This record gives sequence, C-alpha cells and structure tokens, in this order.
Amino acid sequence: MTLILAATPLGNPGDASPRLKSAIENASIIAAEDSRRFHRLCADIQVTFTARVLSFFEGNEEDRTRKLIAELKTGATVLVVSDAGMPTISDPGFRLMRDAIAEGIEVSVIPGPSAVTMSVALSGLPTDRFSFEGFPPRTAGARLATFEKLRFEERTMVFFEAPHRLTDSLVDAVNVFGTERLGAICREMTKRYEETIRGNLGELSAWATANETIDLIIDVEADELAMDIPFDPNMVIVDVRKTSEFDKGHIKEALTIPLDELTDPASMANFDDNQNIYIHCAGGYRSVIASSLIKRQGIHNIRNVVGGFKAISELPDKFHIEETAIAEEVKA
Repeated sequence: MTLILAATPLGNPGDASPRLKSAIENASIIAAEDSRRFHRLCADIQVTFTARVLSFFEGNEEDRTRKLIAELKTGATVLVVSDAGMPTISDPGFRLMRDAIAEGIEVSVIPGPSAVTMSVALSGLPTDRFSFEGFPPRTAGARLATFEKLRFEERTMVFFEAPHRLTDSLVDAVNVFGTERLGAICREMTKRYEETIRGNLGELSAWATANETIDLIIDVEADELAMDIPFDPNMVIVDVRKTSEFDKGHIKEALTIPLDELTDPASMANFDDNQNIYIHCAGGYRSVIASSLIKRQGIHNIRNVVGGFKAISELPDKFHIEETAIAEEVKA
C-alpha cells in the first residue's frame, strides 16, 4: 500500500517526467482534481492506464480522504494528481497525506513542475529567501487584512491569484506595500503565450488595469476543444457567427448566439460562472470580441478557440459537424 503524490505539467505536456508516466500506468486508483483534464493530459503524453479514476477536489476532499485511506489499507496504490503542479500546494492532498502518515501508510512524492519556484526564478527578485502565501482572500476587506499582516515581510513573497481578481489584488497591494516595492506578474507559464511583466507595484497595477480585458482571455486550440468535449459535463460551446454561417455547418453541441446579439445583456442569461465556455467564430476575430463582452458581465471561465470554425472543420474525425435542417415550402 503506497500513497503517491505526483507533480503534473503546468501547461506544457513535454514537462511530464518518466516517473509520472510510470506511476499513471501502474497505479490501482488515481485521484484527480479534474478527471477531464487528467484524461487530456494522458492523451497529450500518450500514456494509457487501467486504474480507477476518482474525482478529488476541494468540495469532496474530506469524504474522499476517508475512502482513499480505506483503499490504501487494502493494499491499493493510490496516485494523486492535481490540474497542474504539485498536489497539496494550494491544491487538494494535504488531508490525505496527513492521515496516511498517521496511519503508518507508506507515502512517496514524484517531483516535477512547480509554479511557485518557477515564478520566483522568472521574477528576477531575490531567491535566497522567499515565502509562499497562496491565494489572497477574495473579499477586499479580508485581503487588505492579510496584506497588512505581511507589511514588513522582507522576503520575496509568492501569491497565486485568479485572472479576474488580479487588478483588485494589485490595487490593495499598492495600498499596503507601497508603489515602489518591486514585483512581477507571471502568467501562462510553460505555455505558448508565457509572459512575465516586471516592475514596481504601481507599474504592475497600472499594467493590469490597462490590460484587464485582454488578460482574461485564454486561447485554446481546436484539438484541445475536441479532447475536452467527452469529459466536461459543464462545457458550453458558443458559436458567434451569423445564423447563415451557423446553418451551413456547426459543431453538433454548439449554442448559436451571433456576435451582435451579445450586446444585449439579456443574452447573458444563457451563461453562469460554473460553466466552461468555449467561444468560436469563423476565424478567431469575432470570438475575441465576444469573449470580452461576456467577461464584462462577470462571466470569467471563458476560452477562445484559436482559428475558429475553419480550424474545427479541418478536424472532421474529432468533431460531429452538422447542418441546420431548413424546411422549404414546396410549390405545386
């Protein structure tokens, strides 16, 4: 019986280690933060497995921990993976590791990609001493109180933050730490659009405010969308082309909302923040505008499909493309 925590790639599948691949192939049970993302990772790194895959996220961590401990006691090998990076680091796994140790169960860790250490290295800030502070509180009052406790911290501090809260967090950081304290924003690490913005907090806050709308749009390739469809029950595919374009051919699962209709706030009734919304147009331009319009209404979990329907139609074996049936009056 062995509990294994394994680090997974932050975004680039090429960072998956041979030990991770071997652990996936040989585990009895795999506890994954998001089974959809885990299946996509396995497809990307060309690994097959026979293990039973269980969801293991913040909402069910306490209940799952008890069940996994019971499985471990029967001799199972349990592998824990998060969406990216190392389990337990702002991700599920701590309770399971703690309880396994208390029960005398063998535990092991497979090292690998870490957003914490990578961001410190990329930042250009002192690396001899640093602290990891996790996610700041979501509300302004609690966030300011947390920052206030750290006001005199001299070490480099690492925070995680959701894109749609970045600007507010930086404004609060300026209020507590001052405009001149140096910092860095590291985003899309290891991915195609990896970027690090360096400067003092005043400059970073100004940058985030100016780039807020663009910064929140995540691009995905058409083949990524295809891999997500079977595993994501919360997926909503939105086609923002004109109705005439949609009728000529569209993804079977897609919802049609032409771009000009998105200027009506009532159209946002179709969405909520629990959905994973994938937006595409014909080639990629209109979908970026559509993403910005939706985000202005407070919906943030949005992905723009690069290349639009043109890229999608070039993968006929991965998508179910259909035309809209139009009834025509037959004249005698």
